Amino acid sequence: MARVDRKAERIKRHRRIRKRVAGTADRPRLCVTKSLRHVYAQLIDDEAGRTLASASTLDKELREEVHGCNIPAATKVGELLAKRAKALGIERVVFDRGGYPYHGVVAALAEACRKGGLEF
Repeated sequence: MARVDRKAERIKRHRRIRKRVAGTADRPRLCVTKSLRHVYAQLIDDEAGRTLASASTLDKELREEVHGCNIPAATKVGELLAKRAKALGIERVVFDRGGYPYHGVVAALAEACRKGGLEF
């Protein structure tokens, strides 16, 4: 019986998703990445190849408040990213879940961004 490499399977899913999802200056791509310790989110303009805004559990504003890659941490990261996006005048984004299931941490981050005023 073949052993499943979870990371390789996630990367395959992410590549499949990225064929359809691309960000522009008007509607950047909200990219979610997570590790066992941290949650990261970026707003990316794929046409220019640059990151417009980012937030993570490593930010100075969140470092003392949150610990680990969990739902409360993802909610705080989503709220912070939405606030930064609003400051840049960004209201609509394309969601890129990064090959992760839309569940738990990824869903909490997306919902916090929606409550912060971002439209998917």
